[in-house]
Amino acid sequence: MNIVSLFSGCGGLDLGFQQAGFNVVWANEHDKSIWDTYEYNHPHTQLDKRDIRKIVSDDIPDCIGIIGGPPCQSWSEAGAQRGIDDSRGQLFFDYIRILKEKKPLFFLAENVGGILAKKHLGAFTNILTYFKNAGYEVTYKLVNAVNYLVPQDRKRVIIIGYRQDIGRNFEFPHEINNKLTLRNVISDIKDIEAIAIDSKVSQSNAAIPNHEYKEGSFSSIYMSRNRVRSWNQPSFTIQAGARHAPIHPQANKMIWVEKDKWKFDERSPKPYRRLSVRECARIQTFPDDFIFKYKYIGDGYKMIGNAVPVMLAKMLAVKIFVDIKQYLDLGFCAVLPKQETSTQLTLF
Repeated sequence: MNIVSLFSGCGGLDLGFQQAGFNVVWANEHDKSIWDTYEYNHPHTQLDKRDIRKIVSDDIPDCIGIIGGPPCQSWSEAGAQRGIDDSRGQLFFDYIRILKEKKPLFFLAENVGGILAKKHLGAFTNILTYFKNAGYEVTYKLVNAVNYLVPQDRKRVIIIGYRQDIGRNFEFPHEINNKLTLRNVISDIKDIEAIAIDSKVSQSNAAIPNHEYKEGSFSSIYMSRNRVRSWNQPSFTIQAGARHAPIHPQANKMIWVEKDKWKFDERSPKPYRRLSVRECARIQTFPDDFIFKYKYIGDGYKMIGNAVPVMLAKMLAVKIFVDIKQYLDLGFCAVLPKQETSTQLTLF
């Protein structure tokens, strides 16, 4: 069950697939601030650090699946939403290029919900057409990770394709009503003091790794709505920006002042602080032995905020694993083109 990972980030998606039984043999990530973290936590995966636009398919091992989340900033509702007109949005085509040339049994691509916005409808429809023309039956869905054992409201678009000769479509697993809360995942470390860091990390917490938080002021945009969820609620979305991390539930909920303006409650029994990097990692369902390596605290938040929650990845991967194994157990072969003029027949 060898697979490869594109736009890997720190490897949340990869870890979920590994937990489901897949073997990530090769990964690609061009951001050098992530390399140490990926290599430390995925020691058995070959990490290719080049720009994906410079990678040809022959450089990538044969595989039965390709997973990855092309950069989502150009589709984000919080950004300029330039979509496919942005160079980052166009990286989708490199994903499709490699998929078309490697011809694995399946693929999974993840992106922000903004890709479904009306203004991007034409571009998104074209992307689905490219996937289909590459030889895949495609299913997509806007999912909220909170319905898949992730203690966080996090809406993302998941696109999964099965190669057409498999003869079936992916069906998303049923949502789970037993929603996890902040109490479930971070209450056991509430009495371990997190370290306040402005920018460069000069010290670490001996009790738990990565338990430091971004200190500093809060922008008017941040103060435009409540940023505090209670212990008995799931977290707000964990974002990639350190300054936008949610507030720890030890503090009272913020007080509404007027439209787009909130304030901190001066009577709060405990102070307001951002969630630590480790607390964000737990909310993204990373285990504590997954260690994030960074010199600047902003890089820690960025890696975690850009990751696919591990448990969401695992639940999707388990379903894919079962479907692909059933196909392989029937004795079918996977045709993996080495180049356009010749093919190699491989039985997995």
